[in-house]
Amino acid sequence: MTAISNRNKIIIAAGMLLLFLGILLSLFAGSMDLSFSDIIHGIFYYDGSNIKDQLIRDVRIPRIISSILIGGMLSLSGAAIQGVIKNPVAEPSILGVNQGAVFAVSISSVYGISSGGFGLFMMSFAGAVFSGIFLLFFLLSDSRNQTVSRMLLMGTSISMFFISMASIVAIIGNRSQELAFWISGGLRNVDWTDVVFLSVIGILFSILLILQAGKINLISLGDESAVGLGISPEKIKISTILFIIPICAVSVSVAGSISFIGLFVPHIIRKLSGSDYRYLLPLSFIYGSVLLVYSDILARTISAPYELPVGLFTTAIGIPVFLMLVRKESK
Repeated sequence: MTAISNRNKIIIAAGMLLLFLGILLSLFAGSMDLSFSDIIHGIFYYDGSNIKDQLIRDVRIPRIISSILIGGMLSLSGAAIQGVIKNPVAEPSILGVNQGAVFAVSISSVYGISSGGFGLFMMSFAGAVFSGIFLLFFLLSDSRNQTVSRMLLMGTSISMFFISMASIVAIIGNRSQELAFWISGGLRNVDWTDVVFLSVIGILFSILLILQAGKINLISLGDESAVGLGISPEKIKISTILFIIPICAVSVSVAGSISFIGLFVPHIIRKLSGSDYRYLLPLSFIYGSVLLVYSDILARTISAPYELPVGLFTTAIGIPVFLMLVRKESK
């Protein structure tokens, strides 16, 4: 890897500073006000009988870690898939991968097929695998399927199909309110078990994606150039989507379907840092984490003590960016 430019050093430093400030703010912010001494006591002098200590250690810290990992992983996934299929509107939630996981989780919730963090992950994984395999066949069956218009048609169709099926299941099982959480996303039920799943599964596949950055660089130049350099574009596309599937699965099983982070964060970073995926992928992870940490703070403070879905905030930012990109590509 070439030496990091001064611009990228500044972008990295700014991202880490924003993330650090977000973590501090997230510890203090919420329906119950906490002082600095409360935070110190809850972290270093934990007392299981103290409600503030329980709030800090068992609610807010797992929530912060989860928002960092989920935001980073979804943003990283979006950047990677945009690179391998050279499509600016590609993103797991737009392509239907997240919705496949939501459908499987809704079946599990209504019919009690599985329970607990691992059970939800396995159902979410099954749904993401199904939708991911469908996506692979669609992309690789014809190179023309990777155009913006066809990707939008495919993504919209498969997303609507899975959400419609999930809605039917939820209505039959009288779980419509619970389904609304899985569709819009939220972190209110996160615990340390979820953090373990996110850490083990998410970090592993995030590292595998980042290690592919050099090959994604070659593919982004064109399939012909990649083949000439001994790289198989199809293999990289397949492996990238296979790495994204467990990331989406574990994210949905913990926080529901949080949309658009993987769409607009990589585009912002690309404008600031350039198109070198060796920097774009890790920077997307950092700023995706920043975005979800602050979105979660807004979700639990704007209407405190009530909580809003985190996905409302990411969607509010993502839809205008999405429409702008579609308009740009259609010219």
